[in-house]
Amino acid sequence: MIAAIDIADDAWARVADLGSLTERAIQATLAHIGRDKNVEISVLFAGDAEAATMNAQWRGKGYAPNILSFPAPAVHDLPEGEARPLGDLILAAGTVAREAEEQGKTLTSHLTHLIVHGTLHLLGFDHIEDQDASRMEATEIAILKGLGVPDPYNS
Repeated sequence: MIAAIDIADDAWARVADLGSLTERAIQATLAHIGRDKNVEISVLFAGDAEAATMNAQWRGKGYAPNILSFPAPAVHDLPEGEARPLGDLILAAGTVAREAEEQGKTLTSHLTHLIVHGTLHLLGFDHIEDQDASRMEATEIAILKGLGVPDPYNS
């Protein structure tokens, strides 16, 4: 698994071992789903302004979301052994920190949850329909438990 990590906002410096946390969350998600680990995910740790611009451009929404996920288009003719692009995750520093504080969660727990959540989106999970939301939440809870992160829906 390749996690191409770009830290574009200094506010992320408050998260110790951000790269390791990111890789652990992605690897745990891939392992739980039983997905081939020869994938590449790009992760941008942005500021709120940059995330808001992307959210407006790609989703038509004028605010900084906690996370955006953009699945990569299917690639059918990759050379042998080359990592399959899975997609991009973009996280907004201020929004993530504010939500963690408002919800009484540690920043690392909330961030881990969001990375798991976004990775599941890249793998095709969604939460539009109630049954899909229930399935996605149960999957997140199980993955997070393995990472030592409390259930984010019962805190």
